[in-house]
Amino acid sequence: MTTVQITLPDQLAQEAQRAGLLSPANLERWLRDQLKTQRVDEFFAAMDRMAEVNDPAVMSPDEVAQEIAAMRAERRARNAN
Repeated sequence: MTTVQITLPDQLAQEAQRAGLLSPANLERWLRDQLKTQRVDEFFAAMDRMAEVNDPAVMSPDEVAQEIAAMRAERRARNAN
């Protein structure tokens, strides 16, 4: 388990605590939902990029592997920020 510390304005933290939003179960559910939403958004963004290509070029397996590696590196770099 990892402990995460966040800084919130006092009033917001108090309201969130009273509403039960800061419980570990609620925070976990919210984070999982956000991650799922982000993956879906990334999927549809990729679909949009694919739709913009008029005539997709035939790619060799090596070219496909390079594109996948580049996409994964881009995602890792984005998630590191």
